[in-house]
Amino acid sequence: MQASQLLIIDLLKHAVRRHPQQQIVSRRIEGDIHRYSYAECYQRSCQLAHSLDKLGVQPGDRVATLAWNTYRHMELYYAVSGIGAVLHTVNPRLFAEQIEWILNDAQAQWLFVDACFAELAASVVDQVPQLRGVIVLADNKAEVLAKCQPKLYAYEQLLYAQPTAYDWPALHEDSAALLCYTSGTTGHPKGVLSSHRAMVLHAQATASAELLDLRADTVLMPMVAMYHAGAWGAPYAAPLAGCKLVLPGSGMSGPAMYELIDSEHVTVGLGVPTIWLTLHNYLHEAARQVPTLERVCVGGAASPLGLVKIFDEHYDVYWQPIWGMTETGPLACSAPPEPSLMALPKEQRYAIQTTAGRACFGVAMQIVDASGNPLPHDGNTSGELRVRGPWIASSYFQRDDPDTFADGWLATGDIAVIDPNGYMKVVDRKKDVIKSGGEWISSLDIENISSQHPAVNESCVIGVKHPKWDERPLLLIVRNKGTTVEKADIYDFLEGKIAKWWMPDDIIFVSELPHTGTGKLVKNELRKHYQNYLIEASKDA
Repeated sequence: MQASQLLIIDLLKHAVRRHPQQQIVSRRIEGDIHRYSYAECYQRSCQLAHSLDKLGVQPGDRVATLAWNTYRHMELYYAVSGIGAVLHTVNPRLFAEQIEWILNDAQAQWLFVDACFAELAASVVDQVPQLRGVIVLADNKAEVLAKCQPKLYAYEQLLYAQPTAYDWPALHEDSAALLCYTSGTTGHPKGVLSSHRAMVLHAQATASAELLDLRADTVLMPMVAMYHAGAWGAPYAAPLAGCKLVLPGSGMSGPAMYELIDSEHVTVGLGVPTIWLTLHNYLHEAARQVPTLERVCVGGAASPLGLVKIFDEHYDVYWQPIWGMTETGPLACSAPPEPSLMALPKEQRYAIQTTAGRACFGVAMQIVDASGNPLPHDGNTSGELRVRGPWIASSYFQRDDPDTFADGWLATGDIAVIDPNGYMKVVDRKKDVIKSGGEWISSLDIENISSQHPAVNESCVIGVKHPKWDERPLLLIVRNKGTTVEKADIYDFLEGKIAKWWMPDDIIFVSELPHTGTGKLVKNELRKHYQNYLIEASKDA
């Protein structure tokens, strides 16, 4: 066989050969809508590659970004890795101190920043001594950055008059291409360094029917940010499939999402559950529908059964669960709307839609006990989930973690069950499972059932200290607008649906719940705040 290499730039070349006029549509940071073709995206990526060469960017250099989902960020995805450098996406929603730490840990030498993040960048770049330059993703340089030590450039001025063709180097497929940091809620984020080979194989899996089932007539809108886990592979899989790609910029509100779904006829969306809850809240209040939307592919947190039902019954949209982590490429398994699944009675189908789905080709899964011994896939036995495959991380960037990467597997930190048909369900995070009287209680199961109450907008269960049982569950609920549901109503609703000893010791109604910049519940903050709640309540009693 020929020793051809799997390289990221070839994904965009493929789109130019087969789908040159297919569109990439972006809501720009400036507020207007930008649209161009894959052919034009490739030409500008070539111009960017020439610009990077002129700046002196070398193979292996980390080129960081603080940017939303736009066409300029898309060009960086291809030009940076295409010349042999490493695209290093950074979450702008982190604290400035965390961003500074990440840039230094990655040894970033260049930073591309959206103009809306110029002030944030200005607060950190002088503490990143190896940084050689800052490029503002705009026509002109941002004034707020003018006093920073690194040299300052304007993106469009760099690209101007550069050639629209480029002789891409013949890299090895195992060369580093993409560096993403985990969005963990405790401790410093950890870097995951992916190769060209891993990302191309992940793109092929992502576009396949076993995961996102992308085709030339798909209109894909990734609401997951391009600074988080590579936007779940959308910038790579969309050109491979030749589908229309709709990039929402910073527009994460319900009205902004609806506007793009409606105007661009979006058929498939990607995002965490909270983003689709935001869309539903807007659609419900505005009495609107999204007739073109066929599927929302949902990961990053467990799928609440209440939302699964709402999207089916109210909008005729299939809620497609997916599962993965930054360490898994990120996508590893899903439950797409296969004919056999759609033929099931709705309640059975809904139950599968609240699992994580089944592993795609290339990904192996097992569950193990505390000693690392494999456990049966019987749908009942739970253990820590381990995964392995060609786009699964084998270590963290510049960090040893033998407990996470043991025996050739990635230990995910998820407690899961796998049934005989291969459907995996996360029972809880290892750090979130509630240990009551020596027994485990699944916070996710209680949340899942609570979410089905018509007055519940969002729920969260945490384990808090108890004088007798070590930990007990505490349920926090955000009410739907205009409802007056009380504790007794929720307890009545939970009765008979969970074991009596799982029943929360108290229910607290809150106006909102804390989330990370990627939409995950920040349970550690809630645990700190409420850790002594039951102990203090028992004293008062």
